[in-house]
Amino acid sequence: MSFFTNFFHTDKKKESAVLIDVGVESVAGAYAYYEEGKEPEVLYTRRLPVEGHAGESREKAMLRALTILGDTLIREGSPVLARATGSGSAGSILVSVDAPWQKTMVRTEAVEEEDAFVFTKELVRETLEKTNITIPGKLLVDESIIGTILNGYETRDPYGKRVHRASIVILTSFVDEEVATDIATTLRGVFHSDRVLPIAGGSLRSQAVHCAFPHERNALILDATGPHTTIALVRKGLFVAILEGPKVATVKAWQEHVVDSLADLGRRYPLPRTIFLLARDTEVARLRTKLETADMDELWLSDNPPKVVSVLASHVAGLVRQVTTAAPDLPLLLMALFWSRTLEDKR
Repeated sequence: MSFFTNFFHTDKKKESAVLIDVGVESVAGAYAYYEEGKEPEVLYTRRLPVEGHAGESREKAMLRALTILGDTLIREGSPVLARATGSGSAGSILVSVDAPWQKTMVRTEAVEEEDAFVFTKELVRETLEKTNITIPGKLLVDESIIGTILNGYETRDPYGKRVHRASIVILTSFVDEEVATDIATTLRGVFHSDRVLPIAGGSLRSQAVHCAFPHERNALILDATGPHTTIALVRKGLFVAILEGPKVATVKAWQEHVVDSLADLGRRYPLPRTIFLLARDTEVARLRTKLETADMDELWLSDNPPKVVSVLASHVAGLVRQVTTAAPDLPLLLMALFWSRTLEDKR
């Protein structure tokens, strides 16, 4: 269950959306189209750098770039959408917001009764309301149920079952309240739509990678697509921890930060032997080399190093179809995958 449950349309077999990726260094947008039973299609993409002026805040620079991006999407992308679908208007706008304006958390809430009870969506909703987390200055934008454990067993189809104990694994997204408001205002002004929903980029990409590699039930997802690195730990198919790091100045400092973060996780959990690395095309090879040459023997207590898998656009190709001839943009492809899976889960 997620805030997306009541946001995207439920009665349509076809739907289009604007996908917006907001970062401190660049902003990107895409038009995507979904038809039930088919792979989602990315019809148009565009990425623009965020170029700040002297004395200007990074938020103001980002919003200016976002306005230019929105105008470009309307001018160039909307006709592409119209030719493909018959309409140049998208039903909704999904916005992935990256650090330093987002925060992602994973937590588990337990429900236990002496007498057996029926596990329902209403019970989950009530549990979320009772355990609501607030952070000053942050806007709660999504709470995604990413796992359920009934009577000690992970269950993919939990609703309607009678149980004594239930654990709900929740991935929570926060965005800086002022930034979220400014982003929504900017996009509403460009697209003339109130259907703008932000989500933390770390949450979205972690879930999308998990969808792309469903058979890897134990893995680390290392998201270095921006200047701030997020590390998610998946054990037995469930997210159990997420660490968000600071901005680092050099690749060597990044390597040291990752090793320290993995050591922190290793003190609490057994570390899996697969690491999924997300990074920009221009950086992924260098960062992978830094991971593979890092001194991490003590973390795994083994002579066999962990397997580092660079997540590439080709890994998503069988799940998302890119129609445009532009170079594949991995964060946008992962957004399209996440969006389509959200629609599928609701049907």
